[in-house]
Amino acid sequence: MNLIKSISAILLASLLFVGCKEKSTENATDTTIETGTPKVKKEIAATNLQTASFTIKGMTCAIGCAKTIQEELNGLDGVQTATVDFEKELATVSFDKTILTPEQLTKVVEATADGKSYKVSNMKI
Repeated sequence: MNLIKSISAILLASLLFVGCKEKSTENATDTTIETGTPKVKKEIAATNLQTASFTIKGMTCAIGCAKTIQEELNGLDGVQTATVDFEKELATVSFDKTILTPEQLTKVVEATADGKSYKVSNMKI
């Protein structure tokens, strides 16, 4: 009986060791992908720079909703800066009008999360 327990313990320990080794290799790979070179924003000519302000309805928190929308907008090619104010329900985006349109900004915001949570209105350019 002790022989069976000993063999089982050795097998279990070796499986855990091999399983943990594979996970740490995966994590190391993921880390290098995430911490790769940061995306460099292209310079926007002053003649092409346009600023849009609009209201976003449906945000329920500053950290989850407003920050997520702000990060989505800042991640777009052609956006110089984007800020989202949760309390005022207001977004302000400076963008290259040759790359993006206000309609595209609206689509990105409204598609964030489940595509039904946020509504853009009062677009001012």
